[in-house]
Parts: sequence; C-alpha cells; structure tokens
Amino acid sequence: MKKLILTAALVGLTAGAAFAEAHGNVVRMGTEGAYPPYNFINDDGEIDGFERVLGDELCARAELTCEWVLNDWDSIIPNLTSGNYDTIIAGMNFNAERDEVIDFTQAYIPPSDSLFVGLSDDVELDGAVIAAQTNTIQASYIASETGATLIEFATPDETVAAVRNGEADAVFADGDYLLPIVAEDADLMVILDPVQVGGGVAMGLREGDELIAVFDEAITSMKEDGTLNALLLEWFGEETPTW
Repeated sequence: MKKLILTAALVGLTAGAAFAEAHGNVVRMGTEGAYPPYNFINDDGEIDGFERVLGDELCARAELTCEWVLNDWDSIIPNLTSGNYDTIIAGMNFNAERDEVIDFTQAYIPPSDSLFVGLSDDVELDGAVIAAQTNTIQASYIASETGATLIEFATPDETVAAVRNGEADAVFADGDYLLPIVAEDADLMVILDPVQVGGGVAMGLREGDELIAVFDEAITSMKEDGTLNALLLEWFGEETPTW
C-alpha cells in the first residue's frame, strides 16, 4: 500500500511539473458562486465557501496558483470543455452521464442525502410538482425515477422561491444546501424520505487532463492528514459524512 501511495504521489508531482511548465503555474478554477456552503459570494464580493478554501489548499499542495472563475451552473460543463477554465469545483456529484463528457478526480465529499423541502408534510411524491436546479442529478432523478412533475430553474435560489410562492410542492436538492435554509424559515420543512443520488462530490476536468493526477494526489494527502475531514466538519457540521 505504501508503494502504491508513493507511486501515485510521484505521478501527481510529475504531472504537476508538466502542467506548470506549459501553463505558467496558474490553474483556473471554475465555480458557480451560488450554492452555499459549497460556494457563494461573500459580503466583500469575493468567492467564498468550503470549495474556495479547499481549492486554495489543493493548489498550495500542488504548488499551483488558483485563479477563480465564476460561471452559471447551466453552462458550467460546456465552458470547461471549451477551455474557459481548467476545473469545475462547484458541488458537482459525479455520475455515469457526466463521466461521458468530462473526467473526475476522486471525491472530496462522500455521497450524502438529497432532501425534499416544502411548506406542508402532506405532499405525496407521485403527482407532486417538484422544483430542482437544471442539469443536476436531482432533476434527473425526479424526471426518470418518480411520478412527479419536474420544473427546473437556473439557480438554486429560484427552486426554493418556487416552493414559497406555491409554484412547486417541494424543492429537491442537496441536504447540505437546504438544511440551513429550513433552519432560518419557520414555514419550510423537510418532507418525504431522503434519497442518496450521485457518487460523491468531485472536481471535474477535461478528459485525459494531467491535472487529474495532480489534484488526486493533493486530495489524498488531505484525507490522510485529517485536514479534509476537519474542513467538512467546519463547513457542514458534525452530522456530515467524513472520510
């Protein structure tokens, strides 16, 4: 096992050196900036959140410089593949459909529950109107695995607003995103059963990119020294799954 870890580290270092030589040591990190606590814009107008802290630490360990780029969620994969930035670090779960278009690092957040949130607990999923953000695994689940009617929105804020204004019976999204909203709004509540979709949150990169090995090695080092678990607990609370 130690030999395998050492080999992976050497691969990561070699790939990092090659990338630095070709690209001047700067890696452009694409994120949405609208999905707290994963990523958001703080009061100073800066990108903040768990993934900002994580990304900066991963770049530091890889001896690269992070340059952060904001991009709307609905075009975040096309703009990666077209070269507008080098990575996606935006609360993206990996699944088979996305893996056909881009590659992923290992997960930095374990698989966790997605939740339904509504204004009443008498909602039945079959026949309900469910709001979800477009191009998410939650939207795909509602469309393909349930008898509910899906309505999609470009931003996560709009999905919650659709419940508040009566346009949808519930919103379906990551529990880590919805629980803080429920805690601050006495009218909203978690309803129905939680569902686990996706294989965990990971960084997305263009297919075959040498940066995959670089960031895999950095993520592994954070798992091994406990700093990744510490960040997860800091940003998502004591109940969050850890490594």
